[in-house]
Amino acid sequence: MDLPWKSGGDDLSPRELRASDTDRENVVRLLREAHSDGRITLDEHGERVERAYAARTLGELAELTRDLLPDDRQPIRLDPGPLHALFGTVRRDGRWVVPGRFAAAAVFGTLEIDLREALLQRRHIVVRASVLGGRLRLVVPEGVRVEFTGRSIVGTQALRVRQPQGPDAPVIEVSGTVVFGSVGARTPKRRRLGRLRRPAR
Repeated sequence: MDLPWKSGGDDLSPRELRASDTDRENVVRLLREAHSDGRITLDEHGERVERAYAARTLGELAELTRDLLPDDRQPIRLDPGPLHALFGTVRRDGRWVVPGRFAAAAVFGTLEIDLREALLQRRHIVVRASVLGGRLRLVVPEGVRVEFTGRSIVGTQALRVRQPQGPDAPVIEVSGTVVFGSVGARTPKRRRLGRLRRPAR
């Protein structure tokens, strides 16, 4: 998860945010695949790769892949779109820009929001939750504080997050209402190395 926030002032638009080396490499990888299956010519591939490595913003990178994949499969999602699950399961993950405030609804369904590769536009993100007979699940990396400030009516909250101690940690605040449903947040467990076994003699 990246944190490109500014100290004060208005938020930059997602297109204006600076691109990272990882963002550029992800786009170049997609361009390579597009050339290998014939979606772009060799000349187009070379031109777009050159532009990808020279790109400074996420908007410049997004233009290079806009005609290659649907919006929900783009390597960088600048417009997260609606986040709601209705009688089903919806998952938002990968590289996407998280606005300072956004709505999330789960109505007799499960909505999972994974922030591990996301770009937070602010240090303090507010998720306005509307949960009715459903489940809202957040997956956050280490170093992020999660707070539930909404109200529950026969609902539950489960925070399995290693809350950071420092005052400067980014905060994900879940407000809104939970009715006959649940809100949960977790930090993935660290992988443990297995015991080394001696080779048989």
